[in-house]
Amino acid sequence: MSGVAPWVLRRAEASDAASITTCAVEAFRHYIPRLGLMPTPMTKDYGAAIANAQVWVATQQDEVVAALVLDIIDEGFLVDVIAVRPAHQGTGVGRALLELAEREALRQGHDSIYLFTNEKMTENRALYERIGYVEYKRLAFAERTRVFLRKPLKK
Repeated sequence: MSGVAPWVLRRAEASDAASITTCAVEAFRHYIPRLGLMPTPMTKDYGAAIANAQVWVATQQDEVVAALVLDIIDEGFLVDVIAVRPAHQGTGVGRALLELAEREALRQGHDSIYLFTNEKMTENRALYERIGYVEYKRLAFAERTRVFLRKPLKK
C-alpha cells in the first residue's frame, strides 16, 4: 500500500452512531465472560457522545472499523473509548487513533492524556503501558475495578 493507511480518520457525524455502537460491541464482547458483565463501551450512547464530546472514526470503504471518543473533564483530556473491530485489530488503526488523541490533547493545550480500563482487561493495560501510559490510581465499584493511566505529552 505504499505507506498509505488503508483507512480514513475523520470526525464522526450523527449518522455514524449506530455503526460506532456496532464497532464497540464487536470490540468488547469477548470480555463479557471474563468480566461477568457488559463492558461500559458496549452500552454507551454514541449519539450523545457525538453531540457532546469529540468522536472520531476510522473508516475503510465507508465502514466504521474503529472509533475513538475523547472528552475534556475536570481530570483532564480523556480517551473515553477506543474500539477496534476484531478483524482490524493488529493493523495499526488503534495506534493511529491513539496518536490522533495525543495530537488533539496537545493542540487543545493539555500536557498529558489519560484513560481508564478494567483491571481484568490485562492486554489493554499492557498495550497502554508499552506506549508510555503509567497507572496512577484505581477505583473499585461494586462489579469492577477501573485502572487509570496517564501519559505525559511532549510539546
